[in-house]
This record gives sequence, C-alpha cells and structure tokens, in this order.
Amino acid sequence: MKTSLNVNPTIVVIFGGTGDLNLRKLAPALYNLYADGYMPEKYAIIGTARRPLTDEKFRENLMDGVNQFSRSGKVKQEKWNKFAENVIYNSVDVETPESFGLLKKSIEKLQKEFGPKTQVIYYLAVAPNLFPLIAKCLSDYGLAGNEDNCRIVIEKPFGRDLETAKELNCILTGIFTEKQIYRIDHYLGKETVQNIMAFRFANSFLEPLWNRTYIDHIQISVTEQLGVGDRGGYYESAGALRDMIQNHLLQLLCLIGMETPINFDADEIRNKKVDVLKAMRPFSPEDIRFSTVRGQYTKGWVEGKEVPGYRHETGVDPNSNTETFAAIKFFVDNWRWQGIPFYVRTGKRLFQTSSLITIQFKDVPHHIFPSGVTEHWQQNRLIISIQPEMSIRLQVQGKRPGLDMVLNPVDMVFDYKGTYSSDTPEAYETLLLDVMTGDQTQFMRADQVEAAWELLMPVINAWESKKSLSFPNYTADSWGPEDAEALIARDGFHWFALPLNKE
Repeated sequence: MKTSLNVNPTIVVIFGGTGDLNLRKLAPALYNLYADGYMPEKYAIIGTARRPLTDEKFRENLMDGVNQFSRSGKVKQEKWNKFAENVIYNSVDVETPESFGLLKKSIEKLQKEFGPKTQVIYYLAVAPNLFPLIAKCLSDYGLAGNEDNCRIVIEKPFGRDLETAKELNCILTGIFTEKQIYRIDHYLGKETVQNIMAFRFANSFLEPLWNRTYIDHIQISVTEQLGVGDRGGYYESAGALRDMIQNHLLQLLCLIGMETPINFDADEIRNKKVDVLKAMRPFSPEDIRFSTVRGQYTKGWVEGKEVPGYRHETGVDPNSNTETFAAIKFFVDNWRWQGIPFYVRTGKRLFQTSSLITIQFKDVPHHIFPSGVTEHWQQNRLIISIQPEMSIRLQVQGKRPGLDMVLNPVDMVFDYKGTYSSDTPEAYETLLLDVMTGDQTQFMRADQVEAAWELLMPVINAWESKKSLSFPNYTADSWGPEDAEALIARDGFHWFALPLNKE
C-alpha cells in the first residue's frame, strides 16, 4: 500500500457534505487513512451543503457516521480530535453561484498556509444533475484551472445513456483535462477486485491457460438479497442494467478479458480495458431476444419476514417496467476469446448476497478412469469471490482417502481472513488515496464510459420500448426468473454459487 510520503498538502472539498455517501463512506475512509498514517501531513477537509451549519456541528455529524460505519469501529477520541481540527464546513448552494465566493476564500486561505504545491480535490457526492452546474461554477470562480494540483471526482451514474454520457464528458473536458477527472467506481477499489490483476499477471502458470483453448465459459454474478428499500425513486430511472452491468460488471469483465499490459501505467491498463469493450460483439435484435433476460421481483419471504414486491416499494410506479434483474450473454470477438461466452447476471431480492467470478475450464480431453470412480466428476473451476467472503479458489479433482480409487472435487483456497491478520481497507480508502497520489489506474476514462454505453444501448432501447408482459416474474429469495436459467442451460451450463451460509 502506498505511503503518505509522496502526497502533497491536500484540500478535499466534498459537495454533499451532509449527505449519506459522506457519512457512510467518505468520512470513515478519510478518518481511517488518517488513523493508519496515509493522510498528508498538511490537509483539510471542507464539507459543503446548502443548509447553514457550524464547523463543530458538522464534525459531530461526521463522528457519528464514522462511529456507525467505519470498519475500525468507534473513534479514539484523542485521535479524532486531531483529525477533526482540519475539518471545516462551508454553506454552499450550488444553484446559487455567488455562494462559491466563500468557498474560494476558504481554499485560498488554506493554499496560502499549506504552500504552492497544495492540491485541491473536489468530490461531487451529489445528484448527477448537479455535476455540470458545479463544474461550471468551479470554472467561473477560477477554482479549476491548475491541472497539476486540481482534481475532480465524479460518482456514478455517469450519464444515463450514451448521449448524456457524451454531453457530460464534453462539459467536464471543456473545463478540466482528462488527467484531472476521476470517474469513481467503488467496485474497482475492493481488495479482491484489485487482486485480479496481481493474480493474473504475477503468476506464470495462468497466462498459457487464459484463453479459448482451455476455458469453457466465464460467469460474473453479483446478487443482492436486499430490495431497493428507500431508493425506489432513483431505481425507477436506472434499473439493474444501468445501475450494475453498465459499470461494475463490465469493469470486472474487462479485468478478466484484458490482454497483458506492458507496464502498470494507468493509461496502458485502461487502454487494454477499452480494447475489450471495443471487441465485444454488438447486439442484434435477435441477440437481444435470445441472449438477454430481464426480471422484476414480486413479494416473498426473506429470513422469516414478508417483503413487498418491487411495484409496492416506496417511490415505484405500480405498473413499473423497470428491471430489478438482468442476465446477458456477451462475446468478446478477438483472438483470445473468440466463441467463449461471458455470462453476466445481477439482481435484487435474490437468494444470496454475493459477488462471484467463475472461470470454468474445459474438460480433460480423455477420461482414463472408470465411470464408477468419477460419479462426482466436475470440470476445473477458478472462483474469485469478492463478497461476502474474499477468496480465490481453484477447484480440482483429487482422490478421496481410502483403499478405493474414488475421485471428487477439492478446493485449493486462498482467503484473506486465513492468510492476513490485518484489516482489509474499504474500497473508498483505496480510491481516495489513489486520487490524492494521482493514480488513475482504477478510474474510468471517458472512452471507457462511452464504449460501455454504446455496447448496451440496443438492449436498453429494446427493453424500454417494449413493456414486459411477464413482470413481476420472480419471487423474493429466489435466484431470479426461470428464463435466466434457460439462458445458460441452452449452452449446457448452469449458474454457479458458493454454498455460503445465510447469516
């Protein structure tokens, strides 16, 4: 992990400072970075929001958030007091540009105190419709000009289709350079996701097997037991395809499918990811019919409690056509992956909360063992578990102990809990430190975002233009609609899930 030695004095400005994202994720991450010695020696955190608030009250609110949501538990008061000395609050109404004058004075005062190398990071933890307005105000007040010491962090959703993504990119790149823009996807900061590159490219035995010759198919499955909760209003305008597949799951697919980079340079790695997106087979109307599945959950029972169907959630249209489940079969048309299917699925109110990447290898070319000893025969699988457990396991065949020759699958497992005693940093800790050190490796570039939207627009347009007559089509606490099973079963496969205990 990087140290604070290379981090210049830093001012972090959080738009939406009183919001849920800051209280649950950003404030705990910044405090943990400080507690672990990764914040720069000189730093300041400026929270902004519309309502008036004293510095002291803002600090109290943040401490409550850290106490509730930090991986390290409740704060140590003495350490928190030192951290909070550098936390201030400015009342800024982004729809009243004049209020940026106060923010400018606060930043300039700190820059004078910290020195000429001070960097300013603007974190937009606000509704997406405010992104262009904030960027323009920063430009109008001369707060965005220094490309070496100024960065802006944009949360997803980055547009809601190809056209709006291009418009937002055009606005941002008209004010900032691409190297100043950090489009954050918290999934890429998760420890196991980061380990995919280490596992793939630091081990010589994998590369000869990582292709169509030895791999049968690949599954990427991100499932949630929770429903939409109080996010029904947002989810109505998003759906599973926009909310998860366009960003999180396609980014995981790129990590699995990318070619070996020549070095660890951020743009070199992002170039390789874009190559995957550009090689993905476009969807024809026939592909949409046979290679995609959408679903919407109805009421059911989860852990002994009855839960409502999606159409009965707060903020949801009673006749909603929004999908809460999506499964798609992708193909990457290049030399390495030609003909190998990538199956992707995601959904809410499913049986289990888990994030799994499963690489299934082709069967051995010739079985030498009698059928009686191979009744539990299973093709080799490499399983990367992102949550709830963090592990990488290789499933192979082995002989069961005893006098008889009986084969059964066994796991060779690397898991974080069993290997490392230290706490794993949260994704936002990793990504915020990357922003401070100027490392864009785990952040999406404009062409990545647009390529992902371009790939999925035919599916989005088809689903929105034709109302599903089968919704709702799966019950809460199931694995989704039956058509999702048929999607993968037609090719002779089945969806894989680890046998994890439901807590």
